[in-house]
Amino acid sequence: MNSFQKFFLLFLGVSLFSSCASYDHRLNDPSTRYLGLNGSLTSQERGTFADRISYWDGDAISGAPSITIDLSEQRLYYYKGNKLVAVSAVSTGAEGRETRTGHYKISKKDLHHVSSECGDYVNRQGEIVVKNVVVREVSMPAGAHFVGSPMPYYMMIYPGVGMHTGFLPGVPDSHGCIRLPDRMAKTFFEVTPIGTPVTVQR
Repeated sequence: MNSFQKFFLLFLGVSLFSSCASYDHRLNDPSTRYLGLNGSLTSQERGTFADRISYWDGDAISGAPSITIDLSEQRLYYYKGNKLVAVSAVSTGAEGRETRTGHYKISKKDLHHVSSECGDYVNRQGEIVVKNVVVREVSMPAGAHFVGSPMPYYMMIYPGVGMHTGFLPGVPDSHGCIRLPDRMAKTFFEVTPIGTPVTVQR
């Protein structure tokens, strides 16, 4: 495969999967195509990209928790004290909506968080009129209302941006949030207290 073909496949993958909704039907759709480790798109072995590198091994380890998110690696590193106890695949902000680098703390936790900015415009009959919108960017059609995207196991690091269960295509794809595999989001939500330091770096 030449470099142009690889670029085209990567572009196709980002175009197919780019959306605001970070927890949607694609997670459970067997026809969803994922960006494979070799740059190809595949619908087989759904989720193995995240599963191969994501683990938690911190139950028997003591120490104050801290989190580092590496944007260039698309990885989250979870520490207790100075010991690395977990690694997770992530999908951070796409180009133009990058997750901000810096030092933060978990300031809010919400098990059933729903986005106030990202979601769908729905008519009175409950039908989606405009899908995957950012409310400040797309005008609402007459007679429609906004339905926010669910973001389970949400942990805010700065206003409007947090870690939560979401779709991981293998590249930065979100509107700024840090998407996680569901099992990792659940574990981190359970063990991470408010005030835990979070570093976002390149």
